[in-house]
Order: sequence, then C-alpha cells, then structure tokens
Amino acid sequence: MGRAFEFRKARKMKRWSAMSKAFTRIGKDIVIAVKEGGPDPDSNSRLRAVIQNAKSVNMPKDNIERAIKRASDKSLGDYKEVLFEGYAPHGIAILIETATDNNTRTVANIRSYFNKCNGSLGTSGSVEFMFDHTCNFRIPAEGIDPEELELEMIDYGAEEVFVDDDGILIYAPFESFGAIQKELEHRGIEILSSGFERIPQVTKELTEEQAADVEKLLEKIEEDDDVQNVYHTMKE
Repeated sequence: MGRAFEFRKARKMKRWSAMSKAFTRIGKDIVIAVKEGGPDPDSNSRLRAVIQNAKSVNMPKDNIERAIKRASDKSLGDYKEVLFEGYAPHGIAILIETATDNNTRTVANIRSYFNKCNGSLGTSGSVEFMFDHTCNFRIPAEGIDPEELELEMIDYGAEEVFVDDDGILIYAPFESFGAIQKELEHRGIEILSSGFERIPQVTKELTEEQAADVEKLLEKIEEDDDVQNVYHTMKE
C-alpha cells in the first residue's frame, strides 16, 4: 500500500468528526460551486461532487436544496478559498485551507493561533511544496475488482486504488479530478464521495509531549469556522 492508503488510515477517525462542522463546510462548498458554475448539478461537475459529499455525511436533502437556492442569490457574498502556511512547534509544517467571506478576519485569527501556540505563520509557498495535492473518489466495492479498476483508471491519472471499510478509494493528482469523474460517470459507477487532500511527502515523529504542543495548535485552527481542512507533517 502507498502513502495515500496510510494517510487515509491515519486521518479516517478525524475527518468530518463533528457533523455540524461537516454541514458548515459543505454549505460553503455549495456556495463556491454555484457561484463558479451555476445551480444545475447536471452542468456543474463541481456542484455534483459537493452534493455527493453532502449525501455521504447524511446531510438532509432539504438542507442541500436550501443551500443551493441561497447560493444562487446574487446578493450573497462570495467565499474565497485562501491557503495559509506555517510551522507549529518542533518543526511541523502546517497547511490550512479556508473558505472565507472576510479575509482580514481570517488572517488575524489564523495568525493569533500560531502566536499563542509558539508557532509561526509563513509566507505563500513556504510549506506547500512539502505536500502532494491529490484528488480522491470513493465508490461502492460490490461487483468491482479493484486491481482491474486500477489498471483501467491509470489511463485517467489514477495512482493508487485500494479497498477499506467505506468502499473502493481512488487517489490521483489534483489535475486528474475531471477526467476520473467523467470516466466513472460514463461507466455508470456511483460516486459516493469525492474531494481533494494534501498528503505530506515526509512526516516527522514526535514525543508524546511534543505532539501535545502541536495538537494544541491544530485544535485551535480546526475550531475556526473559516477553516475547511488542515494538513500537517506530524506522524500520526
């Protein structure tokens, strides 16, 4: 198994841990998708993917439809996707994906978390290169041979295909998302969820006390409403 498998295994229990937080994240994703490509999922592949993710965390259909309708309101402000980079204590690199309608507020908040926890907010590009930007798809395992699927999907950019309790996971570089989504849909394969992740190229093992210092900063960042995802180079 490759790095994507190990990364997924380590993060599985943490991802979408709080249902209310998951709904907030997806609500912002819907706004961004609708503003970018319109409210019709049939012609908006990004919105189609977000709706799949909403269903995978049991977001009620009414909530989804309400979010799409709200996002279509031209008076609603735009959310911008902003990436923050920095270092936690003990040399751990941190990459933070945010969706914000007030960048000044978000910058101030993120900087305060780093300052309070003995970290340092970095400049653009300071740690991003330490992570591989990937896309992923989860599909049902029933009736599908993962090894055969992997051989077939390599032509569309897939690098790693494996089975876990949630089904079959397909990992590929970020730029392969559209090609793989189109091919899975063309084959009539149900996409249960999809998304993007940043996998650290190298991780660093810390002592229990050092890890606690890093976790303190991660918790503060993850609790912020503007934060969508947090990635780091600490070995879990």
